[in-house]
This record gives sequence, C-alpha cells and structure tokens, in this order.
Amino acid sequence: MCLGIPMQIKQIDGFNARCEAKGVERDVSLFMLQHEELADGDFVIVHVGYAIQKVTPEEAASAWEIYDEMLADPATGAPPLGSTGNA
Repeated sequence: MCLGIPMQIKQIDGFNARCEAKGVERDVSLFMLQHEELADGDFVIVHVGYAIQKVTPEEAASAWEIYDEMLADPATGAPPLGSTGNA
C-alpha cells in the first residue's frame, strides 16, 4: 500500500521545496503542482518525492491523526515514536 504524506512547505526554490512533517525534512518536487499557487507554510500531500495535492492544515492534521492511529501500539494504544499529535 502506498500513502501520500502531508508535509508543510518550509522554503520554495522554483519547482523544488524543502518540506517538513513531524520533524523530518525532505526535498520535494513541486513540478506536478506548477499551476497551483503555493507559498511557504502551505501543506501538500507528498508521494515518492512529488507534491501531488495541496491540502488545508485541517486536512493535513486529520490525515496525521489517522496515520498515528494506524501506527499505534495495539497493546497499549501508545502513539508511534516521534508522534506529536499535530501535522
């Protein structure tokens, strides 16, 4: 199964951006969203290094809540390591 990961744009340089999610930063291609207005602070769904969709902060937070539930320890219900509860 493949998942798109919500990430926040930290810095844009042409069709490339530095994005962050849960303390992890990655370089992401914005080429597939070249006709979308994007700015630092926006949230995008990232799949295999490409931003594929712009989302609201609420949608990003909701996706992370679901991912945290899926990754929680079934015995204790504890969230996965590195989880902060926000996108």
